[in-house]
Amino acid sequence: MVRVLGVPVLAMVLVQIAYSVMNLMYKLAVEDGMNMRVLVAYRAFFAAAFMAPLALLIERKRLPKLSRVILYQAFLCGLLGITLSQNLYIEGLALTSATFAVVMTNLNPAFTLVFAICFGMEKLKVETRAGKAKVVGTVVGMGGAMLSTLYTGIQIPISTAHLHRHQTPHRHVAASHASFVTHLFGSLFALSSSAFYALWLIAQGKMNESYPYYYSSTALVTAMGFAQSLIVGLCTERDWDQWRLGFNIRLLSAAYSGIVTSGVVIALISWCVSKKGPLFVSSFNPLAIVVIAIAGCLVLDEKLHLGSILGATLIVCGLYMVLWGKSKETKYTTEAVSPEAPSTT
Repeated sequence: MVRVLGVPVLAMVLVQIAYSVMNLMYKLAVEDGMNMRVLVAYRAFFAAAFMAPLALLIERKRLPKLSRVILYQAFLCGLLGITLSQNLYIEGLALTSATFAVVMTNLNPAFTLVFAICFGMEKLKVETRAGKAKVVGTVVGMGGAMLSTLYTGIQIPISTAHLHRHQTPHRHVAASHASFVTHLFGSLFALSSSAFYALWLIAQGKMNESYPYYYSSTALVTAMGFAQSLIVGLCTERDWDQWRLGFNIRLLSAAYSGIVTSGVVIALISWCVSKKGPLFVSSFNPLAIVVIAIAGCLVLDEKLHLGSILGATLIVCGLYMVLWGKSKETKYTTEAVSPEAPSTT
């Protein structure tokens, strides 16, 4: 399995670590009072500014002319993967909690599996062991994510080196006494974000087929996402102080989330989608909870409980099942496509 999936697995583990660091920076930026729609716009700006020169440097000599179809696909990917998915995610984060919003992202594999089957990009094949492993692994991983949130259990004593932070009240941070209706809307926003993220993986896979230039496609998608997010941000935030960046956590969050998670990471995801499909990519989402639980405990002074450990165990088991199923499918596909040459004697 390591020979078949090694590089994509490593790439996706790095992707989840990068996303986890971004979520920690999001939390610090919110506590500093930053408007999250402004952060989404700046995130797309830094991504486009970083990826465009890189694309020209690496892919300039072999790029085909941009067609209307490619521009439409880039616009759609920017709309699904940046404007809608990210803004709905922060709305869900604001109306519920950071933990709940992150847990909801673990519905991405389920959404992606359904959409991939609908668009003919994934075959379920439940009659095979590989197909059963993908289904069971997805369910186990989602169950582990829910367990880590719904069940607390005893606290695990562990020494921490947390940061002492000044917390500023912000209207985007949900109050602890939020009503059921508020929580319901937050849940719907988070659920919609996961659905749009899954649709973005499908759309990105289609774009990769007609435009297999990962740096250039990432630059196009982030540029489209920046234009769209800028319009959303300007329509919802008229306070120009919110748009002013200094040498602080706001600039660091915007630059990191843009250059790393919306630039380098999207290029990695695009490559992994083209190699292993959208379901393979989305199956790594549960790892973010494991990383955030560890980082939150060691850096942000959050408490580690038995429920988190049990949930993380299920998450890793479910992830391994999906990877095992994908490795078996890849092996069978390779053997079917490259049979031994028939004898000519």
